[in-house]
Formats: sequence, C-alpha cells, structure tokens
Amino acid sequence: QVQLVESGGGLVQAGGSLRLSCGASGSMLSIYSMGWYRQAPGKSRELVADIAEGSTNYAESVKGRFTISRDNAKNTVYLQMNSLKPEDTANYYCNSRPPTIRSWGQGTQVTVSS
Repeated sequence: QVQLVESGGGLVQAGGSLRLSCGASGSMLSIYSMGWYRQAPGKSRELVADIAEGSTNYAESVKGRFTISRDNAKNTVYLQMNSLKPEDTANYYCNSRPPTIRSWGQGTQVTVSS
C-alpha cells in the first residue's frame, strides 16, 4: 500500500515562500502523474498543481507563484510556493492526478499571515 508523506509547511508572512515535499513508501511516484491539492477550513479540496511527463499545470489562483517539480531518484515531488497570500492558507496534500492513491497523507499545514 502506498503511503504518502507531506512536509515543509509552516507559518509565513504574506509575500514569503515555502517549499513543500511529498515522499512515498510502497511505490515509486514516478509511475504516476502527481498533483498537489489543498483544503482550507470549510472548503472542498482543490487541485493546485500537477505534473506529468514533460508538462505541468496550475490553478489560476497560483499560476506564476507556485512551481511543481519532481525528483524521481529521490521519489519526491515538490511544490515551491512564492509570493504567498493569506488565501493560500490551507492543509496541502499530494496524491496522484487524478487522485487514485487510496490513502491520503496527513498533509502539511500552510498558514499565511497578513
């Protein structure tokens, strides 16, 4: 069974940066198209970025500020987040795109203060 582990979140002021990491045990993430998702309190989980062979896609709300990347040798997917805004505050998760990995990780909390 694939176990996903997200890390790198924290508290940051508006305009700051964070880099999130997603690792896995039980499978090589390289076989999947991968995505970063986020869920804010009272809101549905949304896809913010995904990466497939040779291509990336971003939600309009993060385009130009977030960058998704992967290091297959390290079995890790990253999300570099720059120019953070208070509305980016959420718990961030990784999963395949579409999200077919049954067990979601605990996520990593990102809190952006104004």
